[in-house]
Amino acid sequence: MFEALADRLESTWKKLRGQDKISQSNIQEALREVRRALLEADVNLQVVKDFVTEVEAKAQGSEVIAGVQPDQQFIKIVYDELVKVMGEENVPLAEVQQPPTVVLMAGLQGTGKTTATAKLALHLRKLERSCLMVATDVYRPAAIDQLVTLGKQIDVPVFELGSDADPVEIARQGVERGRAEGIDTVIIDTAGRLQIDQDMMAELARIKETVQPNETLLVVDAMTGQEAANLTRTFHEQIGITGAILTKLDGDSRGGAALSVRHISGAPIKFVGVGEKVEALQPFYPERMASRILGMGDVLTLVEKAQEEIDLADAQKMQEKILSAKFDFTDFLKQMRLLKNMGSLGGIMKLIPGMNKLSDEQLKQGETQLKRCEAMINSMTRQERTNPDLLASSPSRRRRIANGSGYKEADVSKLVSDFQKMRNLMQQMGQGSFPGMPGMFGGMGNPGAALNRPAAPGWRGYSGGATSKKKPKKDKKKKGFGTL
Repeated sequence: MFEALADRLESTWKKLRGQDKISQSNIQEALREVRRALLEADVNLQVVKDFVTEVEAKAQGSEVIAGVQPDQQFIKIVYDELVKVMGEENVPLAEVQQPPTVVLMAGLQGTGKTTATAKLALHLRKLERSCLMVATDVYRPAAIDQLVTLGKQIDVPVFELGSDADPVEIARQGVERGRAEGIDTVIIDTAGRLQIDQDMMAELARIKETVQPNETLLVVDAMTGQEAANLTRTFHEQIGITGAILTKLDGDSRGGAALSVRHISGAPIKFVGVGEKVEALQPFYPERMASRILGMGDVLTLVEKAQEEIDLADAQKMQEKILSAKFDFTDFLKQMRLLKNMGSLGGIMKLIPGMNKLSDEQLKQGETQLKRCEAMINSMTRQERTNPDLLASSPSRRRRIANGSGYKEADVSKLVSDFQKMRNLMQQMGQGSFPGMPGMFGGMGNPGAALNRPAAPGWRGYSGGATSKKKPKKDKKKKGFGTL
């Protein structure tokens, strides 16, 4: 989502490279680029003005740390200000000592409110908090049915009284049901409109007064851009919100809403929706989002995604197999499916520092290559999967697999060859050696080269130590991204 903003900001850093220090003259052009980048990303105008003013004040008043170049120093200042604008730290959902915790979901129609309700319930269930969803949207056709269907999908009960009941009464009885059954959290899905109207706001106010929620979360569509800030302000003034959920952050939006909501309302963004699947909800961490915007990836989120999918005992066994070169096609297939469960290849790659420069075409080719590998492995016998050497020495087996998967024998031969190289590489890495890496994602060009680009030089120096001015040596043996 932030690709355009990240590209524009990177061009700003380039203008400061080679300068001896940050000065009044060279900072002005950089600030103009930052202002343009934020406005093009649909950030609220007042937020942009305040942001640039703060960055300018801090940049001119800062002394360059020894070993850190002016462009690196400027990136650090912009990073800190991005984090500040978005709220500085993650604000978790409230949890009262005497359950249930009551969460009221508000927002316009079409923002993904009902889906966000189910996503939040699933997120809480993963934290071992029992949930009850309450369906009070009696106006939108099939809204209640949608929530019931989602509830069955995630194994969370739904309280509803049909479309003829009073929404305020549904909410009241839903909270009472949750209290009677000892439910930890009751999430109330309310009705929205295509635009704000007094009837909707009055009903929402009555529901809030009746159930006295511990959280009132505004669901905001990231695609609405600057309008998201105005929407947030209106809801906050008339209803009073405690936080926001930003949806459709994986879409083709410019991302301005993420930088505007907190600054306008004072209420924190608590969660972000990053996909259509009901699992695609993440707690919002300002420092991680700032890192993504500046093209530095988001390793912590990547680790958390992996932790949700990986069993530690399996990981230990896999490590032993890798280091002893016993990793086989069955293990490889398991790793590919694990990667799929974590999300799209594009989404995963953009969490890795330096990988934000991969084009959509390269990512698409990588996805295609994974599918090709999976199809060929699925055409193997169990014996062939567990003993790849059988394929290396048998052209007839490779021909059979090619016919069964719909690919050429040469494709199967390349898969086997690359796999053998990968096993040898893994074994050598386990022994402390790091040779050139073969390319199993041959169609992706050379994404690994992105790791050497100076997107944020000296970033590690910001944690306290100064960075070295020595340029990294180029690895002439590097051939591609390497293996899965």
